[in-house]
Amino acid sequence: MPALVSALSAALLIAGLATAPTAPTAPTAPTAPAATSTGATMSAAAPAAVTAVRANQLGYLPDGPKRATVVSTGTAPLPWQLKNAAGAVVAAGTTVVRGLDAASRDATHLVDFSSYSGTGSGYTLVVEGRASHPFAIGAGLYAGLRSDTMSFFYQQRSGIPIETSLAGAAYARPAGHLGVAPNQGDTSVPCVSGVCDYRRDVRGGWYDAGDHGKYVVNGGVSSWLLVNAFERAEAKGTAAALGDSTLRVPERGNGVPDVLDEARWELEFLMRMQVPEGRPLAGTAFHKMHDANWTALPTRPERDAERRELHRPSTAATLNLAATAAQCARVYARYDAAFAARCLDSARRAWTAARANPALIAPESDGTGGGAYADPAVGDEFYWAAAELYATTGESAYRDAVTTSPWHTSAGAFSASGFNWAETAALGRLTLATVPTALPAADTARLRASVTTAADGYLNAMSGQGYAVPLPASGYVWGSNGQVANNGVVLATAYELTGQQRYRAGAVESLDYLLGRNTLGQSYISGYGAQPSHNQHHRFWAHQADAALPTPPAGSLAGGPNSGLQDPVAAERLAGCAPAACYIDDIESYSTNEVAINWNAPLAWLAQFAAEPAKP
Repeated sequence: MPALVSALSAALLIAGLATAPTAPTAPTAPTAPAATSTGATMSAAAPAAVTAVRANQLGYLPDGPKRATVVSTGTAPLPWQLKNAAGAVVAAGTTVVRGLDAASRDATHLVDFSSYSGTGSGYTLVVEGRASHPFAIGAGLYAGLRSDTMSFFYQQRSGIPIETSLAGAAYARPAGHLGVAPNQGDTSVPCVSGVCDYRRDVRGGWYDAGDHGKYVVNGGVSSWLLVNAFERAEAKGTAAALGDSTLRVPERGNGVPDVLDEARWELEFLMRMQVPEGRPLAGTAFHKMHDANWTALPTRPERDAERRELHRPSTAATLNLAATAAQCARVYARYDAAFAARCLDSARRAWTAARANPALIAPESDGTGGGAYADPAVGDEFYWAAAELYATTGESAYRDAVTTSPWHTSAGAFSASGFNWAETAALGRLTLATVPTALPAADTARLRASVTTAADGYLNAMSGQGYAVPLPASGYVWGSNGQVANNGVVLATAYELTGQQRYRAGAVESLDYLLGRNTLGQSYISGYGAQPSHNQHHRFWAHQADAALPTPPAGSLAGGPNSGLQDPVAAERLAGCAPAACYIDDIESYSTNEVAINWNAPLAWLAQFAAEPAKP
């Protein structure tokens, strides 16, 4: 947005144009992490200058890949040195010339110092007198990021006070949207005109992104990823790190793993969105719930005075509910049998309702006050929901729905840009490939092979690039950082299925990109690295708009480069950008710099994976 636009004009522009994360086109959200777990406000100091030596600004695992990118037009290999905090050279070598990187338009060289086995902090890579930002090498690097990315969800909770003891004084706030003035609240919400003639209690859940909306289709994929992170870790024997009293959540000490407590906050909301028995379309789920009009930037949750409205049910939302509630029934059974049974009942009713109403499509035009989240093709959601129900119950009706779905054999279940809230067939594949079922052994083997084939595709994409990103050059769309993390989840799952280190390396290198090994030298994760994002689009974490408000807390992932330039600030200031450079750390650039639960969820999944020891 032009610097001379008045504050009033800016508010009107945001109110009319700001959108929640939408489907990607074609088709498709301070320096040391040690300080982040205290809840201290993240500094908004000027970032460090970009260096030509682009490395992971957090650091590297001792037994993982250690690679960096150097921007240089030199056509011959360049000498490099790895220096420790004292300035002593501890490793040296020469770069590999990679040439032009299509997504960034940079001329690149590769530095690979994976053979170095030392640990410590304050390392720098030096090439031709140019040094990287300092970084660490150590086994425990990702424990803080795991905690902070999970805390993001607690701080996005609706309907509960955010406590100083858990989030820090700067981030504490009263509960939002419980009907305490000026809120009209979420405890008795009417439908938009013509949808229903009753009200629903739909309190709780997570605010979706930088606005105060709550969306079933985005909440579904996000809660699935958190629960899947635990289910995977539990099967591997590493779930203790997500167990009771390990995360900063108010339910600590209740005997239930903290990550499941966090996911339950969203799952309870998703089930409240189900149309009750005795009403038209009983068993389906309302697509979304948000303000009737866009709120200004900034607006604290407890000060949002807009009318809240339920939007018409959709088949996609109903199947998201069926899938996540079925997963809930399977994973929570050991910890809360009554809740698991309630989840399964909700899942069964949602599945039956979706089968009876297979063409309730959320309209693309429904984008006032909240994102449309339109998804006209729901065959992939039917497959995902059937897979979860079958993995949980083993019942033949759900097995038949799985095996007769075209998505069960389609090569398109994993796309080059990756799964997302609108493309969910991959989630069904991941479940069926990792959760024991009674499918024939040959069928299970084929499903697992499809995961490794997809992972090989992402590795191939990475190998041909200067920055090793698991995306094609065309993949820099709204929420591209979330897509990078989603593809990292597939790479990590391939590692779990095969034990082959190349897949683990690919998953970890996906984090390298998010933490600064990219064309902008930008750590897209607040609170991490020498050049982190400070001004992500959010109505409460809005220090750039109001100095009395905080910057985003540590562990919040920016949406990332978006070559569509779908907001006025990006359109004006990034015109002509290379796809991977279409990002600006400005609070008003909602199409490149918003936060969202469906981007932080795969980041949290990957942080948990990276924090675990590798298989021997």
